[in-house]
Amino acid sequence: MALVCNSLQKYAAFVVIVLACVCFPCAAHYRSAHRRHEARLRSGVEDQWFIQRLDHFNGADTRLWKQRYFVNDTFYRAGGPVFLMIGGEGPANPAWMQYGTWLLYAQKLGALCLLLEHRFYGKSHPTDRQALADLAHFRTVTAAKRGLTNSKWVAFGGSYPGSLAAWFRLKYPHLVHASVATSAPVHATVNFPEYLEVVWRSLAAENPECPQIVKKASDTLVDRLKDPKTYDNITKDFRLCSTLQIQSKMDSAYLLESLAGNFMDVVQYNEDNRAFEGAVGTNITIKVLCSVMLDSSLGEPYDRYAAVARLMQKTFSQSCINTQYESYIQDMSNTSWSGPEAGGGRQWVYQTCTEFGFYQSTDSPNQPFDGFPLPYHLQQCADIYNLSSSLDGAIQQTNEEYGGYDIRTTRIVFPNGSIDPWHALGVAKDITSDLPAVFIKGTAHCANMYPARAEDLPQLGLARDRIFILLQKWLAE
Repeated sequence: MALVCNSLQKYAAFVVIVLACVCFPCAAHYRSAHRRHEARLRSGVEDQWFIQRLDHFNGADTRLWKQRYFVNDTFYRAGGPVFLMIGGEGPANPAWMQYGTWLLYAQKLGALCLLLEHRFYGKSHPTDRQALADLAHFRTVTAAKRGLTNSKWVAFGGSYPGSLAAWFRLKYPHLVHASVATSAPVHATVNFPEYLEVVWRSLAAENPECPQIVKKASDTLVDRLKDPKTYDNITKDFRLCSTLQIQSKMDSAYLLESLAGNFMDVVQYNEDNRAFEGAVGTNITIKVLCSVMLDSSLGEPYDRYAAVARLMQKTFSQSCINTQYESYIQDMSNTSWSGPEAGGGRQWVYQTCTEFGFYQSTDSPNQPFDGFPLPYHLQQCADIYNLSSSLDGAIQQTNEEYGGYDIRTTRIVFPNGSIDPWHALGVAKDITSDLPAVFIKGTAHCANMYPARAEDLPQLGLARDRIFILLQKWLAE
């Protein structure tokens, strides 16, 4: 993305849409991961509100709602482009309006910078899901007001917003000229055990013994959970917020998923250079995790597993971790906009229960964890939202609507990293010459979206170059 924005100055009459890169697994992992990565740089940017249609598909429905957005016009020059960053499955981060490489591009290109929050996340509070239509209407109205109707719009997105970028081009080709869909899980699936398979391979790429030791540790913990006499020690070892109690399979599954999330989270975002976003703890990498898991001086594999949990707690200033399933369900069932999960957790898990699935289960033997199979994930849909345990119809509808792996349109590039578990649901091979994939060996989630740095792998720089060349070609068409 850096090369794209720096090198397209001759295309003054185009608009760049940048969608934030956030994609978290469900349930416990969403809860812990989102809180780790939502660290925001406080800014003086004020909330602004776009009067949005509630229902874009019913002309008789005149109801409106207010969608939050932010503006930075510091660098804008008449005739310059517009950068529109669109939020994903969490509150829009106003820090993007003051920090980030995209502002350097804005300064060079004389761009107006906008950030649009995703419907029903953060402070944008309707209940019907029409995110793509919101995007289209915002683009149409903003273009008309600012004289940008004839400009070429390019959508950028990472993770779930990457899927939105691709689908925006698919559904509204007259409004968006091209898209860069980074780390985009475009194929919906109920069961996604491949996620943890990629975690195994990514750990093994650092050291072949690493995932094997993780598996031994996880298996040991599963065995100890069968004996209530071990619960006090487990509470101390992993610094749980309350004494461990296992009253159902859901209790043990929630604990096991929470602890596995330490590895899932680090693998997904390994060395992704998010520090410019205001995130903390990005120095914890696969290398760090494996060094702990391979350190026999720390004790048996189980002890090293607990050491990883304590390291994560220390890094993210957590005095303890809450692994009570009942507490989680209570928080997620709170429908108030001031509730503990109203920032995104409740909404995102609802989307997985009704649109995407994406459940990172332990149903494959080729991964290091155990104890949170598909039924555990599906039960949450029932416990939180009173939804059916079967999502097959909803998932089929999503793939019918957008095409899944077989999306058919033009001018979308799909960058993915080999370490990123989400690449298993993305486009890793060219669909057509006009729907190319850029598969980047050795990189993680959304790596090509972040600013270039000296430590970047050569193939990451080449990927940025290729994306630029494609955009340069497409914008000339």
